[in-house]
Amino acid sequence: MNRVKVALLMIIAITGIVIGAGCLEALDDDPYQTTIGYLPWAGEIASTNVMKQVLEEAGYEVEIISIEPGALYRGLADGQFDFTTSAWLPHTHGHYMDRFGDDFEEVAVNLEGARIGLVVPQYVTIDSIEEMNDVVDEFDGRIVGIEPGAGIMTATENAIEVYDLEYELVASSGAAMTAEIRSAITNDEWVVVTGWSPHWKFERWELKYLEDPEMVYGGEEYVATLAREGLQEDKPELYEIISRFYWTLDDVESVMLDMEEGYSPEEAAARWIENNPEKVSEWLGE
Repeated sequence: MNRVKVALLMIIAITGIVIGAGCLEALDDDPYQTTIGYLPWAGEIASTNVMKQVLEEAGYEVEIISIEPGALYRGLADGQFDFTTSAWLPHTHGHYMDRFGDDFEEVAVNLEGARIGLVVPQYVTIDSIEEMNDVVDEFDGRIVGIEPGAGIMTATENAIEVYDLEYELVASSGAAMTAEIRSAITNDEWVVVTGWSPHWKFERWELKYLEDPEMVYGGEEYVATLAREGLQEDKPELYEIISRFYWTLDDVESVMLDMEEGYSPEEAAARWIENNPEKVSEWLGE
């Protein structure tokens, strides 16, 4: 009799485990749960937090994960994220698209007019990357970069080679890069950084891009929304919303400026959403 009881308990335990596993799998497939991967750049923090709150308004449970570029594209290809709004194309992240692009989908353009390059204060007396070797000492022989592995860092490594620059590319972060600009301008010093638009720094200080006659940094770029394979079939309503997501440089820079002025990303996103109900309604298909 005891053996029968033990057998029954084992069956119940095994059944419970199977049911539990089934529930976990169902949670993973919930069409109203989603995960967004994004880059730790101010513009991508802005767009991701706006999208998160818009989706939450539509009834979704949203997790956002900040991650470096290589891991973002690899994770999207592996299905670790549903989507990202952080793809800078065709130049900045072009090498990631070449490597992983067959394993996910480019859904839509969400921002136009983006640009990358080398940025200096307006008072710097050179105007082209070709002139940089004439003023190495003024720049202390450094180009201040951002996170290792970022597309703009790869492009800058190429620029150093193409223009035969006698400079060291110093990896840092977006925040450290803007701190270098602030310090240089405060002290009327020269600094050259890896820069991109949109970014609040162009609203705060008088800056300029150095001309790039060899087009190492490419021309104007766009920011795209990418989705993992199968998202349209698995979560069609979510796919439709993210396919309609589109805003302007003025939109994203207003969120970025609020963040720089002390609002949290969540607060800045909420302020923009409150002030732009018509655009949000368009995204939601209302």
